Amino acid sequence: MELQITSRNMELSSEVRHYIERKLGKLNHYLPSIVESKVELSREKTRSSQQHFVVQVTVDSNGTLIRSEERGADLFTAIDKVAAVMIRRIERYKGKLYDKRKGKKSNSSIRSGVNEAVATAKPLEKVVKVKQFTIKPMAVDEAIDQMEILGHDFFLFLNADTEELNLLYRRKDNNYGLIEPKLG
Repeated sequence: MELQITSRNMELSSEVRHYIERKLGKLNHYLPSIVESKVELSREKTRSSQQHFVVQVTVDSNGTLIRSEERGADLFTAIDKVAAVMIRRIERYKGKLYDKRKGKKSNSSIRSGVNEAVATAKPLEKVVKVKQFTIKPMAVDEAIDQMEILGHDFFLFLNADTEELNLLYRRKDNNYGLIEPKLG
């Protein structure tokens, strides 16, 4: 497993690097198919002293991304928190894989015939971050699993059935919505 560590607004000491390698190097024990892990450390100026340090971890397991972000008063606390969350998410992911192999249906099934109107949102004043990611064709159930693993409220994917981009999102009632764009 390749471990990439980057830092923003702070210097990365060898002590911190070794601590990260020791704590997050164990993730490969829980999920041997991890190809790459990215750790992003940053120090932010916040009012709450309990949230000065931010640690983001993204793990790539043969195209499946598992991500977590945690904050803490000191860097070591944030690293401990993110490691614990990543272990829980990996275990959850492995459980879903086990259920699929057994032929069991997942509890998270999308309601058929979801046609939701997109609410008009206030226009963004500026784009502060741009992310790029590889999109692979997948079924809606697989997209739900991927969204849950990432811990996001929405997920953009290429629908394997329709071969078009779809946006999956979590509704306030904890069900899922699916947006299928059409050119007008």
